[in-house]
Amino acid sequence: IMLHKPRGFVTTLNDEKDRKCVSDLVKDVPVRVFPVGRLDMNSEGLLLMTNDGEFANKLTHPSSHVNKTYRVTVKGDVDDQKLINLCEGIVIDGVKTLPCDCFIAERKPDRTVLIFILTEGRNRQIRKMCEAVGLEVLRLIRTEIAGVKLGMLKRGAWRHLNEKEMRHLTNITQSKEN
Repeated sequence: IMLHKPRGFVTTLNDEKDRKCVSDLVKDVPVRVFPVGRLDMNSEGLLLMTNDGEFANKLTHPSSHVNKTYRVTVKGDVDDQKLINLCEGIVIDGVKTLPCDCFIAERKPDRTVLIFILTEGRNRQIRKMCEAVGLEVLRLIRTEIAGVKLGMLKRGAWRHLNEKEMRHLTNITQSKEN
């Protein structure tokens, strides 16, 4: 299934700190599902959930290099050098991130909206990349995973993937086997 994870929920099935969990949002799903990958508590957007562990592992394994697209609002303006640095990769915890696509989608007087397309998904990667170049993230939304788009799904709602989306994701995970 596809869930539009709101801010303030942790991507886990239960939480020892008694925070709101994504499992609370999918209680009416007829089978037990778990998250495919993560979105931190302050991030929102597309989260795939499944009952198929093998499928989840193939989609999230670092070698799969599945594209994930994010719409990131940062405080202030973003100059060309910061954009170049983000695209070329940033050293986080001693390891440089893979190059990524990053471009400006919208400029406002007090904020800039960036689109990031990553092929890796390290812990809080975009937030750490932005911090490294002096940008403060105001909002982070994952809008797409491997061509499957969040679309107009309301925050906190879920839906089954359609046949085309399932076929697309299945093809990606099967091509990773070869």
